[in-house]
Amino acid sequence: MKYFVTGGAGFIGSNFIKFLLKTDKSIKIINYDKLTYAGNLENLAEIENDSRYSFIKGDIADALLVDKSMSGSDIVVNFAAETHVDRSIGDPADFIKTDVEGAYVLLESAKKHNVKNFIQISTDEVYGSIEKGSFNEGSPLNPTNPYSASKSGADRLAFSYWATYKLPVIITRASNNYGPNQYPEKIIPLFVTNALEGKELPLYGDGMNVRDWLYVEDHCRALVFLIEKGKHGEVYNIGGGNEITNRDLTEKILSILDKPASLIKKVTDRMGHDKRYSLDCGKLLNLGWKQKTDFHHGLEKTVEWYVKNEDWWKRIKTGRYLEYYRKQYGNR
Repeated sequence: MKYFVTGGAGFIGSNFIKFLLKTDKSIKIINYDKLTYAGNLENLAEIENDSRYSFIKGDIADALLVDKSMSGSDIVVNFAAETHVDRSIGDPADFIKTDVEGAYVLLESAKKHNVKNFIQISTDEVYGSIEKGSFNEGSPLNPTNPYSASKSGADRLAFSYWATYKLPVIITRASNNYGPNQYPEKIIPLFVTNALEGKELPLYGDGMNVRDWLYVEDHCRALVFLIEKGKHGEVYNIGGGNEITNRDLTEKILSILDKPASLIKKVTDRMGHDKRYSLDCGKLLNLGWKQKTDFHHGLEKTVEWYVKNEDWWKRIKTGRYLEYYRKQYGNR
């Protein structure tokens, strides 16, 4: 089985590739990544010489290169996306190009090459905010920022290729992921690394925004499960069942690190900041999937990873990653 994984140098993509190689000895993987600021080949250093793995630097909006690179692949998993909400508010153009146009290019190529499975990685943010209850897969989409709007566009475009062309598409909408190798602009790695440096933790607004947290390896496990047992043309929510306010999350991080609450600094809330995300994952659970990592243990493991991998995140936060990248990987 040959996988074509886009965005495989990013946080979730790199964890997915390592998970696949660890659990299936017979596969081949092509990692296709543009290597934007959050794409980091150091995330894959431990497997870069594995004969089952190869890397191609490329943009998913580059139709000619995508078509050439995807040839012979059985399964496409599209992680490639611009993802950070704050960045989308400041400059939406890249989000539309990558998340929507890039998805279109991949879908067209997958159709041409008759792939057996196309997994479109969407997000719970396409639903917008919900005060009570949880969104199921049939809930209306109501994106409230350019990032979630671009992901909604890709989500529905992928479904249209199933409905129109019977391309074997499965769409997944996962809650917030956490774990090792996450770029330190997201709340957990940012707050952990800031706390380790004795810097302030910038908490938006009143800190009462609620998110559900899913350990990244559980997400990877769910994707493999759906590749094997999911139904084409369907959407599946993937959640951790770990809803917590940003304030409580921040306090947990400080407690694990034995750092003072005085590091918390309230800052002006961002525009379009959804209050609460919540997923009903009954559809996936009824198929037989179960998460393995409870939130308390997963958060402790994650914090410990950043404590032990200071060089990794300091290279990123100081900009020295670019120097490291040139030395380790040249211009490939």
